[in-house]
Amino acid sequence: MSALVLEQTKQLALREFPLAETLGPHDVRVAIRTVGICGSDVHYYQHGAIGPFVVREPMILGHEAAGVVTEIGSAVTTLNIGERVCMEPGIPDPNSRATRLGLYNLDPAVRFWATPPVHGCLRPNVVHPAAFTFRLPDNVTFGEGAMVEPLAVGLHAANKARLKPGDIAVVLGAGPIGTLTALAALAGGCSQVIITDVQVPKLDIAAKLGAILPVNVREQALGDVVRRATGGWGADVVFDAVGLPQSCAQALDAVCPGGCVVLIGMPGAPVAFDVVAAQVKEVRFETVFRYAHVFPRALALMASRKLEVRPLITDRYAFADSVAAFYYACAMRPTSVKVQIEFP
Repeated sequence: MSALVLEQTKQLALREFPLAETLGPHDVRVAIRTVGICGSDVHYYQHGAIGPFVVREPMILGHEAAGVVTEIGSAVTTLNIGERVCMEPGIPDPNSRATRLGLYNLDPAVRFWATPPVHGCLRPNVVHPAAFTFRLPDNVTFGEGAMVEPLAVGLHAANKARLKPGDIAVVLGAGPIGTLTALAALAGGCSQVIITDVQVPKLDIAAKLGAILPVNVREQALGDVVRRATGGWGADVVFDAVGLPQSCAQALDAVCPGGCVVLIGMPGAPVAFDVVAAQVKEVRFETVFRYAHVFPRALALMASRKLEVRPLITDRYAFADSVAAFYYACAMRPTSVKVQIEFP
């Protein structure tokens, strides 16, 4: 089949790729319709590795996908041929201790699309477990379906934060994950979200999505904005969707006494932070690795239109132009949030 293949660092090819997947009794075959380009895809292209995950041989990219069921296994009763679906890309070992505890995203043996050595979904069809394949509501498009995966990160972060109605949150970073986390925080009960970035077009998009206050940290001091918004107390929750050394310091300055800092972005190197500054506020730290048990909630929020992701889909490319789509995504244009690839 034709696939978008990462041959090696900074070398992509749209070519025939020999990959045969057998349909098991609990699987479905899905014809892919839309795939989003994630920051991790770009990182693998640019650097060939993320932490311990190293691309050692050609690998198909992509893990944010939606499509149509074309075949079902003999034991599948929850889905039918012709139904529109999105897929959760991580497949855990059902017998692992992590999975049995409900922490299947932390299963060391999880097989996750486009994480070496597992091939991704930028190809015409995939075979996937029905248990990790979810029917799209009638009013949710394929493009929105492909946004469920990144939205799941934001919802998982909101769950880890233990949000309360009326909370004020800060999100560091207005990229796709940061903006989706802001939407998840509002859906989780926050009365206001302050979001930061240095790219004004991204901040402008976020500001139109609800009670979101944009802050260009090149021109404004985040701490001053937070103190004005909270009467000097600080934000109840700070989500770090950046993962830079300085963002941890910003989070500690912005969070209130007894508040929570949720670490979403993954730094490229160890980060030092002021332990005493965290202790004197008794800050609670939470960390996020992907997500678990949130795809149905993401789809329900999309269907209700209480959470709107369509403005974040800023660029669309045909599958035949998927190499160009990656080059565009790597350029990190300030007006671009989510790039998607559409299949014929």
